Amino acid sequence: MTVTDAAVSRVKELLAQRGKPTAGVRIGVRSKGCSGLSYTLEYADEKGPRDEVVETQGITVLVDPKATLFLIGTEMDYVEEKLKAGFVFKNPNEKGRCGCGESFHV
Repeated sequence: MTVTDAAVSRVKELLAQRGKPTAGVRIGVRSKGCSGLSYTLEYADEKGPRDEVVETQGITVLVDPKATLFLIGTEMDYVEEKLKAGFVFKNPNEKGRCGCGESFHV
C-alpha cells in the first residue's frame, strides 16, 4: 500500500486535531453497499498483533489483517473538490464499483 503526499498531510492534520496519543490510522474493508465492500478508515489507539504496518513521511497506516488481500497495491489519496473532500483509494484489485462510488467488488 502506498500513501500520497496529500493523504499524508491530511492524516497528520487529523491526528494533531485528535488531541490524544494515537498509533496511527487503520484501514479495512467491510461488507456494505450495492457492490459488496467498502473501505473503512479509523483512528487506531494501538497496533493490533496481526496488523500490516505502513510507515511513510511520519505517519503510520495500519492495515487490518482481514483486508490485506483486498488492499495489495492500493494507493491512498486525499482529494478536495468543489463539493466534496475525502480519502480516495485507487485499488488495482477492484473489478467494479457501484454507481455512487461508495462500494466495490473484487
